[in-house]
Amino acid sequence: MADRDTWRPPRDCSDYWIEWKHCRSLSNRFHNYYTHGIASECQQWKIDYKSCKDWEATASNEAKEALRQSESSRLNEKQSYLPVGRLRKKPPADWYLPLDRDKFK
Repeated sequence: MADRDTWRPPRDCSDYWIEWKHCRSLSNRFHNYYTHGIASECQQWKIDYKSCKDWEATASNEAKEALRQSESSRLNEKQSYLPVGRLRKKPPADWYLPLDRDKFK
């Protein structure tokens, strides 16, 4: 029971349910199919919800490790994408000058 006091799931259990419902929505499925060419995979959100509820009910180590693993893989996947543009170290030298609107025409 000491683990219950020190560790909490990274999200509230209702957040996993909301994410699962959003993932299964028609608009989200259409968006993912249009953007990526495949429908989104939603099953992991439901598995995480069940693991979260199981941990709240029994504080089982299996549910805790399942949530940790899922969140870790979700974070690793998110960090694997590179930024679209180059990140700046400092602002451009002429950042204070007015924009020249005719320059790009």
